[in-house]
Amino acid sequence: MNKLILVSAMASLVLAASCGSPSGSSDSSTTSTETSAADQVTTTTSTEPAPDVSGLEVSNELVLEGNDLMQFDKELFRVKAGETIKLTFKNVGELPKESMGHNVVILKPGTDVAAFGGEAVKAVSNDYIPMTFMSSIVAHTALLGPGETDEIEFTLDQAGVYPFVCSFPGHYGVMQGKIVAE
Repeated sequence: MNKLILVSAMASLVLAASCGSPSGSSDSSTTSTETSAADQVTTTTSTEPAPDVSGLEVSNELVLEGNDLMQFDKELFRVKAGETIKLTFKNVGELPKESMGHNVVILKPGTDVAAFGGEAVKAVSNDYIPMTFMSSIVAHTALLGPGETDEIEFTLDQAGVYPFVCSFPGHYGVMQGKIVAE
């Protein structure tokens, strides 16, 4: 069983490494690492501008779906900073949770998503929520199987671009988006 988990984790890492940047563009960013006894956090400061949200309505009621093709149905939201946000997430897939579970993890601006995904693979016992990145996580849903729904509430205290991902092994490379808080 341990060999199966190790092989699965290695395959996920290889898949994630081969995915590269979701936009296919080069990213001019710098990376710094801060380590303490309780937490290991890697952040990236990017020179990329915030995504254009001028065509999106501001709404703190978010509805998101994940499917068996490892896709979220939306990749960009616009919310009001400092107010409660309600996120309803549904796994609309049909494959079992053990092979195609989905969740939504909202990360703080500047979090290194690739480093987060690498740590998430190791967090099997915590439904792929890595304890080493707890200080970088704003909120997260439960890991959902087919037809399951979870609803969470959280607040984004500051304006900024908050990435969100599915932390199931191998999914973060393609299942990601952004919440722009204004």
